[in-house]
Amino acid sequence: MAHAILSEDPSLLKGSRSQKYALESDAFCLRMPLQNVSAEGQACIAQLLEKGYVIIPNLLSPEKLQRIRDVLKPHLHDLAPKGRNNFEGALTQRVYSLLNKTRELDDVLCHPRVLEILDSLMLPNYLVTAFLAINILPKEAAQALHHDDQFVEVPRPHRAFSIATIWAIDDFTAENGATVVIPNSHKWADTIPSPSNPQHSPVSVVMPAGSVVVFLSTLWHGGGANVSDSARLAVSAQYCEPWLRQQENQILAVNREHLPYLSEKVLSLMGYSIHPPFIGHVNGQHPLKTLSRL
Repeated sequence: MAHAILSEDPSLLKGSRSQKYALESDAFCLRMPLQNVSAEGQACIAQLLEKGYVIIPNLLSPEKLQRIRDVLKPHLHDLAPKGRNNFEGALTQRVYSLLNKTRELDDVLCHPRVLEILDSLMLPNYLVTAFLAINILPKEAAQALHHDDQFVEVPRPHRAFSIATIWAIDDFTAENGATVVIPNSHKWADTIPSPSNPQHSPVSVVMPAGSVVVFLSTLWHGGGANVSDSARLAVSAQYCEPWLRQQENQILAVNREHLPYLSEKVLSLMGYSIHPPFIGHVNGQHPLKTLSRL
């Protein structure tokens, strides 16, 4: 029930570690009053906190999807680099630093249906920690299951420190490498997925092109095996709390000549922002003031 999951009562944050998770980490200490969130947004937040992920279907038009394919095509030719290790995938192409390559994806990064969720669950001035395209080629093996904040040395269960999105540019099917997730695994403590445990069985995130799956960084997930004859293209935008170091340094990743064409929101997501009282300052000033002098 959403009203229980989304409790904001700090007096409830007592008891065992697992009890505290259910009330603090699941509640996520909402940053935006629910009355300011659309009915669709409330339903998405409730499912996200209950299961660890939520699918929002059909947000991008066929025309938009084709434009995205067109701008990514030069980076996905036969000789384009593939993964450098098993995690990246020997038959997976990754296009990093998307903000440095095209303006076609800025509105995907800042899609209002996603921002509504982020604004509700994360601190103001949250950042984009990674923004990349992932193209899983035929015969690619399944990626190892993982959760995105494994490098954060805080005992589980804990609240998620980041939220990820994966946009289906092609249809996601069980055969072509759709992302797989273990529902409710964001609530686990030290549990490691076991193939012999039916409760640990991952499920494929099957969704039509133009849809997005949003999931918490504490959710166990991975890229699925592609046993089809076609590649499966996706775009992933991942966001972290403003005090956490980004996976990709967006300030260095995006050439300065692109900055005048970026919206204020995109600049803020990159890190041209201040998290109170002074995280992110440059010489005691807002980074945008320094940028204006360069």
